[in-house]
Amino acid sequence: MNQQVTPQAGSNKNETAIPLNSPLNPVYRRRLLQHRIGMLFSFLAMAAGLIVLAWILLTLLIKGFGALNIGMLTQNTPSPGGDGGGLLNPIIGSLMMVGLGTLISTPIGILAGIYLAEYGEESKLAQTTRFVTDIMLSAPSIVIGLFVYAIYVANVGHFSGWAGTFAISLIAIPVIVRTTDNMLKLVPSSLREAAFSLGAPRWKVAMMVRLRAVKAGVVTGVLLAVARISGETAPLLFTALNNQFFSTNMNRPIANLPVVINQFAMSPYDNWVALAWGGALLITVSVLALNILSRTMFSQRVPG
Repeated sequence: MNQQVTPQAGSNKNETAIPLNSPLNPVYRRRLLQHRIGMLFSFLAMAAGLIVLAWILLTLLIKGFGALNIGMLTQNTPSPGGDGGGLLNPIIGSLMMVGLGTLISTPIGILAGIYLAEYGEESKLAQTTRFVTDIMLSAPSIVIGLFVYAIYVANVGHFSGWAGTFAISLIAIPVIVRTTDNMLKLVPSSLREAAFSLGAPRWKVAMMVRLRAVKAGVVTGVLLAVARISGETAPLLFTALNNQFFSTNMNRPIANLPVVINQFAMSPYDNWVALAWGGALLITVSVLALNILSRTMFSQRVPG
């Protein structure tokens, strides 16, 4: 029995479909317009951020270069209203605290990062450690300073360079932990399996194979942590405080660049304000150099 096929209502055999990527397609034109509007707003946001950043850097360079001289690096901070002077004592104090803080935080951060990379998926302690690390990464630095003040400064009864060192160490540790953990995860599993197939124990695979493969990235994390703690002011206000005179006694208040800059910038003395601009430029250049160095080392690829 023959059946006749009737054409559906509204169909037109002469009608041709318009490709989706054709400029004649209304859907394509609408999406193209939305894309261009989104790119325009993205460009404007980027331009606004770059303009503000350039404005800050230009102001810092103009006012900071005026205070740069040999005396700023060879003389101690001047007395209120005095002429001349420099930033020798806060520079030495900052170098001591940042250096000791790095020595304390680096082995702790690297070992904790190795533990997270090796046992992060099978140990509740590792999962808790990763959670606490993420919290410390986002915690305001002033909270760290108050914590060290409560457990150390308040008990010993005085501010000290050691308290400042402990505070900035707590800020640097989570940065190093997270960087080490992420870098170790980039090591190919085939490299680990090859080491295990040779009978190497797990600790030796972690230390001698995985860590060695990403040593450039781990050093990068250490440098980024140093760059972050170099300009921290809030925790040092509650721990190391300041010292107008030259001192290397870490058990007493010690001068440091962030606190001195904060104090001098708010003073009514032109000489102090100029030194504050010079110190700010010095920290900015140092942090910039560390970031450039870390990015240069980070450009080394992980062996596959």
